[in-house]
Amino acid sequence: MSTGTNLFEYLKTDLKKILLENILSVTFKKKDGTERTMSCTLKAEHLPVVEKHEDEEAKKDKKQSDTNIAVWDLDKKAWRSFRIDSIISHSIAN
Repeated sequence: MSTGTNLFEYLKTDLKKILLENILSVTFKKKDGTERTMSCTLKAEHLPVVEKHEDEEAKKDKKQSDTNIAVWDLDKKAWRSFRIDSIISHSIAN
């Protein structure tokens, strides 16, 4: 690892690779201290269809974070995120 490289960037990259091909069950600690388990993914077949211009505008407005990862919550049918350092456990659900 080179100087100045953020560990969260590596973890985020690895998690995204897993999420692009799988459904992941992630248990994490929320900001309020409670635990939550979420079934989530980035698999295209589960994501909502977004018009291209809407997607480009959303990306412009969204601030990217090295410590958070945005995922599609399969139960809530909505985008959610969690802090990588708050993960308690995770497992591939499919």
